[in-house]
Amino acid sequence: MQTLIAQKPITVIRPPYHLNAATAGEFGEQLTTAIAAPGVVAVVVDLGAVTFIDSAGLMALVTGLKQGKKMGRRFSICSVSAGIRMVLELSGLDRAFEILENVESFETANSV
Repeated sequence: MQTLIAQKPITVIRPPYHLNAATAGEFGEQLTTAIAAPGVVAVVVDLGAVTFIDSAGLMALVTGLKQGKKMGRRFSICSVSAGIRMVLELSGLDRAFEILENVESFETANSV
């Protein structure tokens, strides 16, 4: 379902078009696995392909953020479309997440 690119110490996860009740469970499992992987210091969720997100998708992201904080991992999202950004803003989650322009901006700024 998702594309998982392991580039230790950065892991990039790219969920497909819809991050909703039908896909959030599998996405959440992959996110949990990526965050808990040994040697990983940062997880970036690239939302570039995501055209729709519902409350289940948001919950998966929030759960990943909480797990990342608990484990001392940096958790960021990037490539957020205008529609997805609006959902994040309306829910107030735009203030909770580190939102980056793209994966390359994360790598350039951090050289992890």
